[in-house]
Amino acid sequence: MSLYPNFRSLIHRIVLSDIKTVSRFCSKQNDENLDEKTIDPSKDRTRIIPVETSIKYLQSKAYQETYGVKPVWTLYRRNHKGGFAPRKTRKSCIRNGVISTGNPCPICRDEYLVLDHRNTKLLQQFISEYTGQILDAFKTGLCQKKHKELLVAIERAWDQGNLTYDVPFREYDYTLYNKHEIKTTL
Repeated sequence: MSLYPNFRSLIHRIVLSDIKTVSRFCSKQNDENLDEKTIDPSKDRTRIIPVETSIKYLQSKAYQETYGVKPVWTLYRRNHKGGFAPRKTRKSCIRNGVISTGNPCPICRDEYLVLDHRNTKLLQQFISEYTGQILDAFKTGLCQKKHKELLVAIERAWDQGNLTYDVPFREYDYTLYNKHEIKTTL
């Protein structure tokens, strides 16, 4: 007796799911909705921007008004749940040529920022001025896909000599550490 209601509800679910799929595939409204969906031009990323255009954009007045003298990633703030941001960023901001998130990373947001080994002014913004190392995606907020592209572009730029691996020279006062000189001066 107790199996009958469970069996009956199982059959009822199967029949309803079949009816829903048949109605979904046969309805004309879904076909019309697919034709009506147009891509927002501000979110479309299928157009390929040449590197030369990106280099000119970095020198333009529009870039200066948008970012000023700061790197492109400083004004970006990640969306996340809780008080602490996760160590890993999202995998990608762009899916099927369209921005799929509400808050894309700094490179995906601006279509004129192209990661290439010749675009040295952009690549230098992602290298630490104190250590000469590439900044982590956790700090810059880049998605994982663009961070990998950034790593490849910086390595190519270093290999081809477009970027130099410079670490600033620091002068230290070794008298603070040398105990013999401190005793003689007293």
